This record gives sequence, C-alpha cells and structure tokens, in this order.
Amino acid sequence: MSDAPANGRVFATPAGVTLASVEAIADGATRNFVLKLRAGRFHGFVVRRGDGVVGYVDRCPHMGVPLAQRLDDYLSPDGTRIVCSWHGAIFRLEDGECLGGPCPGTRLTPWPVTVQDGQIVTV
Repeated sequence: MSDAPANGRVFATPAGVTLASVEAIADGATRNFVLKLRAGRFHGFVVRRGDGVVGYVDRCPHMGVPLAQRLDDYLSPDGTRIVCSWHGAIFRLEDGECLGGPCPGTRLTPWPVTVQDGQIVTV
C-alpha cells in the first residue's frame, strides 16, 4: 500500500516500527514523525490520549498538504479536534472524519499505531 509518487512520499508504513516512548508525547499532545523508507518518506503524526495513541497520515484530504504549519501543532486550542492550519478544516480525533471546512465527506487517512511495553509502534 505504499505508492511512491514522484515527490518520494509514501502513505503507509510497515508494521513493527518503534517510533518513540509514549512518555515522549505529553498526554493530550501530538508529535510529528517522518520515516525514511526505501520507497520514500512517510509523514505522520500521533495523538496521545492517556495510555493510548491514535495516528494519522499528515496529509489534508482537501489539498494534499501537511496539516500543521508549525511542528507538532495539530490540535484545536481545547485539544478536542484535529485542525488543518492551512484551510481550517476540522477533524474528529477518534476517526479523522471531517466535521467542518472545505472537505465534507472525507476523513484523514489512519496510520495504525499502538502502545506496546511503553513504546509507540506501527501496526
């Protein structure tokens, strides 16, 4: 599932890649990850909620650009929604569904991640 366009970006990662300790992300915060793979670079981000995490490909479904203009800045001020800082699209944290903005009927691409033995790992 890793199609590599001319710009060298891929939109999936293999399972079993250890990203970081879950403690490296504050509860309720996000962190960007860029992985260099054979097929190209993968850009994603992880949101920590307590002991759990949810991950998404860092790509707005509206324009195909990364969501954050500033590193690790993916959430609304109250931390309850993911926001595209370029076009104001708002996404539900739990499933990436677009709730408002220029992308009705779309959703963020999930990036399967989990916590194993205190480490964030791709699934």
